[in-house]
Amino acid sequence: MAKAKVSKRPTRDEFVLEEIGNQLSEAKQENSEIVLTVWGWEEQVRGLITTMDSRTGKVHIQRDEETTKVPFMDIMKVDYPRD
Repeated sequence: MAKAKVSKRPTRDEFVLEEIGNQLSEAKQENSEIVLTVWGWEEQVRGLITTMDSRTGKVHIQRDEETTKVPFMDIMKVDYPRD
């Protein structure tokens, strides 16, 4: 019996990754709330960037006293909330 294939994370070129990195850095510097679309996650992640950990490759997003650690390589899109 064949195993179900888990969909692989789409590959993005360096330009796209650099753009996402720039958007995250800017949002952190300006203390702007952001909305992240994360590969493989049902819900978007919304909040403020508290840490960009180069050692673990994770971006720490805080909202309402709760911190979510998102792997940078899984971030597909960075948006700003529309409300």
